[in-house]
Amino acid sequence: MHGVGRTVFSGSKIEEFQVEILGVLDNIGPKESLILGRLSGGPIERTGVMQGMSGSPVYIDGKLAGAVAMAFPFAKEPIAGIRPIQDMVRPSAAPVPAPTASQPAAIALFDRDLSRVLPRPASALAIGERMVDIATPVSFGGFSRAALEVFGPQLRALGLEPRQGVSGGANIPPRMGNPADLQPGAMISIQLVSGDFALGADGTVTYIDGDRVYAFGHRFLDIGSTSLPFARADVITLMPNLNTSFKLSTAREWMGVISQDRNTAVTGELGKRASMAPVSISVSRGAKPVGSYQMQMVNDPLLSPLLLQMAVYSVIDETERTVGASAIRVSGKVEFADSSTPVEVNNMYSADNGSAMLGSLSAAVPVAYVMQSNFRALQLKKVDLRIEAFDQKKQLTIDNISALRHEVKPGEKIQLEVLLTGDNGSELTRQVTYNVPIGAEPGTLYFTVADANTTNLADFRQILSASPHSPAQLISTVNGLHPSTKAYVRVWRADPAFQLEGSDLPDPPASVALILGGAQSSHAGISQTRNAKVAEMELDLGDKVITGSKTVQVEIKE
Repeated sequence: MHGVGRTVFSGSKIEEFQVEILGVLDNIGPKESLILGRLSGGPIERTGVMQGMSGSPVYIDGKLAGAVAMAFPFAKEPIAGIRPIQDMVRPSAAPVPAPTASQPAAIALFDRDLSRVLPRPASALAIGERMVDIATPVSFGGFSRAALEVFGPQLRALGLEPRQGVSGGANIPPRMGNPADLQPGAMISIQLVSGDFALGADGTVTYIDGDRVYAFGHRFLDIGSTSLPFARADVITLMPNLNTSFKLSTAREWMGVISQDRNTAVTGELGKRASMAPVSISVSRGAKPVGSYQMQMVNDPLLSPLLLQMAVYSVIDETERTVGASAIRVSGKVEFADSSTPVEVNNMYSADNGSAMLGSLSAAVPVAYVMQSNFRALQLKKVDLRIEAFDQKKQLTIDNISALRHEVKPGEKIQLEVLLTGDNGSELTRQVTYNVPIGAEPGTLYFTVADANTTNLADFRQILSASPHSPAQLISTVNGLHPSTKAYVRVWRADPAFQLEGSDLPDPPASVALILGGAQSSHAGISQTRNAKVAEMELDLGDKVITGSKTVQVEIKE
């Protein structure tokens, strides 16, 4: 049995290629099968199955059978898995349930990999070999080479193949294209970022039913219900490759919105516009402006934080050195729809190497935490960030904390001295005074001076694992995190303590502790902490990043 496929090999011209049907692979997934076909004709003889062909429609006896979707890595022959069209159109009929309640964010405020919440593609087993989705080529425009090298492994694990310097996303005219110009076999590009940075994922249209478009023949990222703009694309050239050949293409005009990204296809609507969030990033070195970047970014809870991280990383990498001692301050605001209070970003990072990654995470992780907490009202509205770079390591390490007296009585003062060290043997001391309350119980009182990360983990441990009750509470938690340019002196006792809905309950009476301890498993807002915080004081040490932690103890006597 033979069929005919359609795809673009050059420009926007849709051309035919031949398909020899070899058989059907049944039950490769739940109620899923694949048609196995050998492709031929045109440049396929030298390129084999190409990245960018995903979604190319295949017709048998003039009827649409499915789309080119899968292939064998390193295959010597152009044999492809063809996704049946009935499997592609099925997902669009399934309604997507809305979240019924808030829940903890998929990303924690101290995460380092924002791509881990995105599902990984699965392989289909066929004839003893591994058949995989044809990788989706992703074109990067404006991003630095180092950004692609750093984030490339994460993207490839998601079934994407990053390419640099072939995207025209920044030059797409704002007007919508004519829907009649888009036909099965045409190339499209899902534009995730456009402007000074551009990022587009390329594939082929399989089927058009009125205003509904079906493409790719497999998942893009399998993120379900979404709103991603797509444009018609032209093929610049074909790149034969010993592993998998690929198309180089560029976006030309906006066509509509991808509204569903499922395992067997992406589906969208022609003529619609996706809501994009404006992103502005300005860079200065000391007090001198270096440059600014403007872009539009998709509004998706899983994608937007990762895209923001890549953009910030690329800006830092492009304008500042990423090897050698340096310091990066990232500040600004992230605004959300239906929220009068923005997320405040204000942190500083210093390192011998890797400050670009730390700086990019400081901007992206709070956005991920807020957007992935399932409050639909918290749609990304605007991002405005300022990056200030320094060519020296602006960092102090907490070396010691000492008490002038180790025994005091209630009502007396405790004098503490904190020693911090920096590069080249520099030292800095700060004094802290604590008034022991009258009536304080005898026993050991601990004083821990620590950096922001240690203090945040101690103060927000229970809050960050609980379900926020409102967008306002969620944003308040994020804005309440301690900045890295201060040291924090925590006064505590080694007594049982609890947190209830984020509020500290230090050293409760035994009867209350018994009730709270028994309620932990049934009440998500209650957790027992390791110690009872009595007080907390700040040390403002200026324009320096503080690291480390030290503890001293003092005895309270009657």
